[in-house]
Amino acid sequence: MSPLIDTQLALPGQGRIGVLTGGRSRERARSLLSGNTAHASLLRQGLSAVLIDTAEPGLAGKLAVLDVAFLAIAGQYAEDGKLQGLLEHLGLPYTGSGVLASALAMHKTAAKAMVAAHGVSVLPGRVIDGERPADVVAKDLADAIELPIIIKPVSEGGSIDMRLGRTEDDLAVAVAELRAGGQALFAERFWPGHSVTAGVLDDGAQLRVLPLLETRPKGGGFYDYPTKNDPAAFTNHCPTVLPPQTEALIRQQAQAAHRALGCSGYSRSDFVVDAAGEQVWWLETNTLPGLSATGNLATMAAADGLGYDALIAFILSTALMPHGYRP
Repeated sequence: MSPLIDTQLALPGQGRIGVLTGGRSRERARSLLSGNTAHASLLRQGLSAVLIDTAEPGLAGKLAVLDVAFLAIAGQYAEDGKLQGLLEHLGLPYTGSGVLASALAMHKTAAKAMVAAHGVSVLPGRVIDGERPADVVAKDLADAIELPIIIKPVSEGGSIDMRLGRTEDDLAVAVAELRAGGQALFAERFWPGHSVTAGVLDDGAQLRVLPLLETRPKGGGFYDYPTKNDPAAFTNHCPTVLPPQTEALIRQQAQAAHRALGCSGYSRSDFVVDAAGEQVWWLETNTLPGLSATGNLATMAAADGLGYDALIAFILSTALMPHGYRP
């Protein structure tokens, strides 16, 4: 897989690229960061690119004059297949995965069932009953999964609303508070250890797994939403220092998850590795990982000798591959 793609030759017409960003999800701020940084890269490479906030009026008209959509956006109404469906209907090539893969990966319990069916190791978990009292739910979860337990929204990103319950009382409070937001929830066994992510680049012929990245919260804390969005609260290590067999397993499982979900272009899968560095569990796959110049994907690409502009050029080039019909 070549890291350098001649995107100017690949683009049709005048090469009008729309960098779709912003949106109305709770990941809007992260999306705007990705969008602005990717847009600057495309301009730096001499390409004709315009920044489009999908939350602003007149989106359909703005899309109508484009040759390709570069998706630098995340979260609900963007990463979950809804935006991809619109682009498919318009016949506009776009970066990232198709409708089904996007929707499937965003729906965490469906994604978990799919990757597990393809031999990927996952942690014990279950969907939370939306009708039963929170204290009853908490007791059932503690009996079935074993404490501590993570509570997560079924379809949300960026660790938003993720809560750690170390006791039944913690769980009951988390379930009651998160239910108030109206989202479906699920529970998963919390396993302390190494938080490792694996970036996958897909040129349609082969999958290239980038050097793995490990994130360590400072002070041994929990890598939750506030920690993830505070650079002073964690350190990244790329490449990771794990046993070779463990790194090989993570790479294999990242590829397996990418294929099982039907992803295309690129993805980033998150894993937890036990303290001994021997056991690995898949947590989720992001079909539109953040694209800031210092984000996880860019950091892993740089460790592989792929500069930020080359990464953006590669992602753009995958939108122009002859996909044919994608479910």
